[in-house]
Amino acid sequence: MEVVAVRPERAMKTEPSVNVAIIGAGPYGLAAAAHLRAATVETCVFGETMEFWETQMPMGMCLRSSWAASHIGHPRRALTLDEFSASERSSISKPIPLDRFVGYGRWFQRHVAPDVDRRRVVRIERESKGFRLRLDDGDAVLARRVVVAAGISRFGWRPPQFDGLSTELASHSGEHRDLRHFSGRRVVVVGGGQSALESAALLQEAGAEVEVIARQERIRWLDQRAGWLKSHRNPLRSLLYPPTDVGPPILNRIVAAPDVFRRLPRAMRERIAFRSIRPAGAGWLAGRLHDVPIRTSRVVEAARRAEDGVEVRLDDGSRRNIDHVLICTGYRVDIARYSFLTPDLLSSVRTADGYPLLIDGFESSLAGLHFLGAAAAWSYGPLCRFVSGTAFSGRALARRIAGDRAVISPAAVPGHERIGAVRAEPFSS
Repeated sequence: MEVVAVRPERAMKTEPSVNVAIIGAGPYGLAAAAHLRAATVETCVFGETMEFWETQMPMGMCLRSSWAASHIGHPRRALTLDEFSASERSSISKPIPLDRFVGYGRWFQRHVAPDVDRRRVVRIERESKGFRLRLDDGDAVLARRVVVAAGISRFGWRPPQFDGLSTELASHSGEHRDLRHFSGRRVVVVGGGQSALESAALLQEAGAEVEVIARQERIRWLDQRAGWLKSHRNPLRSLLYPPTDVGPPILNRIVAAPDVFRRLPRAMRERIAFRSIRPAGAGWLAGRLHDVPIRTSRVVEAARRAEDGVEVRLDDGSRRNIDHVLICTGYRVDIARYSFLTPDLLSSVRTADGYPLLIDGFESSLAGLHFLGAAAAWSYGPLCRFVSGTAFSGRALARRIAGDRAVISPAAVPGHERIGAVRAEPFSS
């Protein structure tokens, strides 16, 4: 199949058009491109490949997900981590280091979407037959459908207790690429999940004085008691633990079937989601935190600037005078924070708590506009928050779009033009 791109020549007067434009070149955007192109759907991808993973996750981190749950979805189940490791002629340690996963994502991209357009989409406007995407260099592309796979970088949640503090004193974990600059400083880490616990380990190893403040009664460590149950020697392992690796036994089977999950009563879906993604740390991380104080059942009630840094007051009345607060309280989806979505578009998308309400193929109430990744979790469940959800998402998206009569080959359109690798269709708005 011929790979298509949509970058127009400057001298071109007619705005180029494609059937599907994908915003985002992380695991979900790349999986979507792989499945759509395998279904011969003309597709382009916009964005920096693996940008969030490389720039908004601290160096030295490892993936919490298992090896089997970290393959990016491919229609033929190809381009796995195993194939990447073999192509590099070097083994990848477990847990998977962040930098190796970024390398894997870029290798995957070179195979399925070598023509990724690195320009940013700054605005999406509705047209009579689809959408116009305005790009950061002033150009525009027309698309019959748009797939938003833009990730969670805009959704970092900062509790109101820290509103009065600058980012120099209190910052979200997603604002840091390198935690070594905290060496020699006093840091309180707020949170009890993987991000908080691994950040605390990295901070201590970098020479910072660290304390973790967690709301939950105890820290949950994953897989420490699974033992033989998760061993390949257990003949029932595949039944108890599907490769998606999200949620405890029994519930993990429901989570691994998003089409089943989304048809359950809302109250049941909420209970399953809560039980499946409670804050927890990977079992392999526990040993690195032996010397880090972890205060559980505690909440930061207030934080204010002090002469020598920050004063933090906990709900038990105790206080800490420190240099910085690292906020590891996760991400809260609100698609209104995608700056490229205009008020006109947003007004046509039905939402719940900031999540778009989606039908088959991850399509929103605005026909032709799809959402993948964490933004789809309200409708399709917690699997969409993990790399292991890319396989289902890619299949469901391609199944929806490839069967749509609106998807046509440019060669069937009278007067279509070809510019280098660009397929340009007339598109009347």
